[in-house]
Amino acid sequence: MILVLISVPALAQHTLHGLLDQYADDVEEEVIAWRRDIHANPELSNREFRTAALVAQHLESLGLEVRTEVAHTGVVGLLRGSADGPVVALRADMDALPVTELVDVPFASTVRTTYLGQDVGVMHACGHDNHVAILMGVATVLSRARDQLPGSVKFIFQPAEEGAPAGEEGGAELMLKEGAFLDPRPDAIFGLHVWPERVGQIAYRPGSFMASVDELYIKVTGRQTHGAIPWGGIDPIVVASQIILGLQSIASRQLPVTATPSIITVGMIRGGVRNNIIPDEVEMRGTIRTFLPEVRSDIEARIRRTAENIAAASGASVEVNIINGYPVTVNDEALTEAMLPTLRRVVGDSMVVSADLVTGAEDFSYFANEVPGLFVFLGITPEDQDPASAPRNHSPYFYTDEKALKVGVRTLANLAVDYMQANQ
Repeated sequence: MILVLISVPALAQHTLHGLLDQYADDVEEEVIAWRRDIHANPELSNREFRTAALVAQHLESLGLEVRTEVAHTGVVGLLRGSADGPVVALRADMDALPVTELVDVPFASTVRTTYLGQDVGVMHACGHDNHVAILMGVATVLSRARDQLPGSVKFIFQPAEEGAPAGEEGGAELMLKEGAFLDPRPDAIFGLHVWPERVGQIAYRPGSFMASVDELYIKVTGRQTHGAIPWGGIDPIVVASQIILGLQSIASRQLPVTATPSIITVGMIRGGVRNNIIPDEVEMRGTIRTFLPEVRSDIEARIRRTAENIAAASGASVEVNIINGYPVTVNDEALTEAMLPTLRRVVGDSMVVSADLVTGAEDFSYFANEVPGLFVFLGITPEDQDPASAPRNHSPYFYTDEKALKVGVRTLANLAVDYMQANQ
């Protein structure tokens, strides 16, 4: 007979993992119901009043310490475990998008609102309804296991990840300003985002993961003249065209493309009112994406130099305004490595994959700049559908296979518990 000796801490850990799985099973139907309710009642950034009330009521029913109206509509819940150990933060974003839903499900959104002066539909086209429901489920699971938690968990339900309305502050940055990380301060933070990949799959990447995002505004001023006599003025349309081409050479010819990618996209150009009039001004708007802070600063300087020199060569003047948005989302490398066994245990080795760099941006980056963070993608594409052809986030056809919800609950709950146990 072979005797297998298991230490008491290891046995306790094994038992707790089993309880977490059991509690996740128990709460699955409720998580699905929450998700459908939130999906049918989406709210835009800084207007997540109904969602925040639902979250706060649930956290209070679990006996958590709850703060509301953090960064307008944000909710922070604190679950204290059985010991004064590590503090783990878990984050979910709550806002929807001005998108008219085209998915044929019984709980499809029919909500409409006014956005930038237009009547628009509102939809959880980025999947934040899933994030909220998953984290509400995690709160249920961990509160049932609170007597075995060697630390505390902060549940951060964040508004305005998609960006605050014009003239307002919001999102993760404002939550931090208003003390979301205080009393107590987290030692680490975890988050996830649903993504069109195989249902239940977890994708991760150590280090830089998602791009920084900055808004680019350029105004070229020339001198108006007749279109048949261009030498009688200074043509800002031609200058703007040259600037656009010059900007493209920054990423392709001035930066080491093998070290890190970068993107400069001009998405709007506007100038002139008539076919035979060369106008005074042309305005351009665009976006800048980078993956390293030092590249972010460098590329901004190169944009200004390129635009100013091209304009000067033609006798025009130029104004360049770059508005910094979200920083690079960086997964702490040591934390990522330490938590990989947890991810593999939860979903299986074959379902944990390394992700490519993502040119989309996330304001989870602000939280991860304060404390070590790990942000992962959770696949939600049905098994009978090719993820490569599945509708992407922000599509009116974006669809979630709800089998992924329990996986999300188990993932965040186990990450929190394993981190606390390893660092007590």
